[in-house]
Amino acid sequence: MASEIDDLIEKLKSTSVTPAVSASAGNTNNILIKISATKDPKLFDKHELADLFMNLTHSNELNIRKEAAKCIAEITKSEVQRTKFTKREIIEEFLNCLRDIAVDVNMELPIQICRVLGNICYLNDVARDIILELRGDTILVRLLDITEIGDKENAQQFIKVRGGLLSNYLLGGEGLAKRAMDLEIMPKLEKIITIGLTNVEENEDLLLNTLPLLSILTENVPDLNFDVNLNIQLSHILAASTNPDLAEMCLELLHYQAENDDVKLLLAKDGLCETIYNLLEKYKTLASTCEARALMKLACELIVLILTGDESMHYLYSTPLLKSMEDWLDSQDTDLLTTGVLALGNFARTDSHCIYMVENKIMNKLLDVLAKNNGVKDDVRLQHALLSALRNLVIPKPNKNAVIQAGLVETILPMLEIHQPPVVFKLLGTLRMTVDGQEKLALELLRNTNLMEQLVHWSKSSDYAGVTGESLRLMAWLIKHAYLGRIAYALPRKGDAPVEQFADKLPPEDYDRSSLKAFIANEATVEAMINMLTSQHLVMQNEALIALCILSVVYLTNRKAAKEDNVNLEEIYIKYEVGKKLAELIRKSSDTMTKEIVENLQNFNNLLRISPKLVKHLEENNINELLKSIPILTEYCTL
Repeated sequence: MASEIDDLIEKLKSTSVTPAVSASAGNTNNILIKISATKDPKLFDKHELADLFMNLTHSNELNIRKEAAKCIAEITKSEVQRTKFTKREIIEEFLNCLRDIAVDVNMELPIQICRVLGNICYLNDVARDIILELRGDTILVRLLDITEIGDKENAQQFIKVRGGLLSNYLLGGEGLAKRAMDLEIMPKLEKIITIGLTNVEENEDLLLNTLPLLSILTENVPDLNFDVNLNIQLSHILAASTNPDLAEMCLELLHYQAENDDVKLLLAKDGLCETIYNLLEKYKTLASTCEARALMKLACELIVLILTGDESMHYLYSTPLLKSMEDWLDSQDTDLLTTGVLALGNFARTDSHCIYMVENKIMNKLLDVLAKNNGVKDDVRLQHALLSALRNLVIPKPNKNAVIQAGLVETILPMLEIHQPPVVFKLLGTLRMTVDGQEKLALELLRNTNLMEQLVHWSKSSDYAGVTGESLRLMAWLIKHAYLGRIAYALPRKGDAPVEQFADKLPPEDYDRSSLKAFIANEATVEAMINMLTSQHLVMQNEALIALCILSVVYLTNRKAAKEDNVNLEEIYIKYEVGKKLAELIRKSSDTMTKEIVENLQNFNNLLRISPKLVKHLEENNINELLKSIPILTEYCTL
């Protein structure tokens, strides 16, 4: 085949293309047709063809000019020849050919010239820079003004190669894209899309070759916000089209634009979510290929994204979409089911919505779905979505008892076997929100040996900071909500109360310490609370102090209880260096401590000083002097 190419090139060099010799022109044309039909452009790589073919483009014979341009377009599919044709004079000549196109005549030559420039620009920054230097981008962008083409036979092909040329040029990066914006490319694209929208089916090719330019501009122009009308047009194209490629382009563009909350509301009011819902219901049984499934997921993600906006969520709450998403809880399709759960979780962002969803048994449906998908092998994304939604629903106080009675805890405790960090994080957060103010449940969970062991494990070994933090916080919250209501009066109102005052504030004997005893039986839980003192977050430092104060009130101020329960809190505190951790806390956070943290710190310090052993331990860690260094305490003293 290479020898045949060599022969064709030699024959082409020897032919005459003067207009006076028509037979020679015909022979030249035949050779060019054979060259342009060559399947592998790399066969031409060894030849120097630029001057030869550029001479042919000057022929008086239109067919020869057209075939020569077609040959160049084919040859420059090869990287080697693309480089050889990347010359200022060549690019300038072809740009001049596109400067004034007569749209009422045959478009074959402009089509081939667009192909030539498009192929030369492909992955070729040198060529793009030459076009920019020549102000050729003005000519390229002006091609978009051509909306009426007299040559109907070649109109679609021109639209295709025009889009390809502009795409290959604009893919050169941010600078070229911004320059195109200065040349008013957006209004031109919007005008074409308006034409396309008049009949989406008939104008499919026009839209398929125009929307990619919007995608390139979106990727290369930071914070590009489309005009309101353009976003609406994309939404309407999505509703009207049956072409999956066109649908994918619209979804991707809208997905990017919907990062803006104003656009979320605009699309919500335009009915985009309902449109997507109807399309998915119509085509869900056809999503059998990887491509169709990916498109389905993209559409689902856009519904969820729109619902993340506050105003758009509130607007859609009053539309049929809420019921549609609830209906998807019965879907056998995991993507639709997960989308329904995620959507409902986003609706559950206000107390009133959460209360409505519990009262109207939407919560029960979510629990039923979770009960069927709470195993190690079940879909992680669905589990994460379900736990997120249920966590939101359990936050309002009026909902807690109903959700607990419906079996939330029993449903999620088996998920302790799952070790996927995103699921564990949501699982722990859901439990923490559930026990808020629920003494009975907190007491029950403190006695759950498996839960405590897992919390200790995750607090020490997780590489996922969120899981570590939630494990510690859940332990602290369980102690607080199980016992604070019982012993709160035993804590001094001000952190600097003298130690002897605790003698008159001993907790009564009429409460059940068994849960706390079970908690302390695994010493690693107390160690975890001590380590939590040096957390990076002030809220966690405070929660640790509260939990440790409660432990101390129950077992340091009450010797009888400590003896009965066989709890030696003094030894545990010293073993895990509570003094060292307190010193580290003060050194690290003294400048940022709130009044509440300082008071709880003083309370804990005073409680520890009930024990002579702990007094010595604190002195060894210089706690008294360190307390004096806390700025907020210094301010109080000054006052």
